[in-house]
Amino acid sequence: MEPTKYEKHYTEVGFWGKLKKAATEAGVKVVYAGLILYYAVQSPKTPLKAKIQIYGALGYLILPLDIIPDLIPVVGYMDDLGALMLAVGAVAMNIDSEVKQKAKDKLVEFFGAEAVSHQEVVDVDAHIT
Repeated sequence: MEPTKYEKHYTEVGFWGKLKKAATEAGVKVVYAGLILYYAVQSPKTPLKAKIQIYGALGYLILPLDIIPDLIPVVGYMDDLGALMLAVGAVAMNIDSEVKQKAKDKLVEFFGAEAVSHQEVVDVDAHIT
């Protein structure tokens, strides 16, 4: 399978740097979707085809200059969310409860315990089940 043009921009260091820097701006939904994909790509249960799709979406998230630049307040992460949610939908059958729990645990570190019951988390989970 041919790699996406954004896959080359994905690095683990870049992913964590982007999330830590922009978590509040990006919002719970973007961060949770990113974490779901991050932990799915780490899972040995995730097939290579799904990992390639995930790397592309995470690369797009990391890239600061995309369709809507991340520096634009409020709407800057809308395109990133779209890319992440497309990938979540495409690889949903490879996302298990362990991946979701790891993502939720990390989400609590970023936003606090109330974040896991946020409607945006429920929305992302609805794409997985």
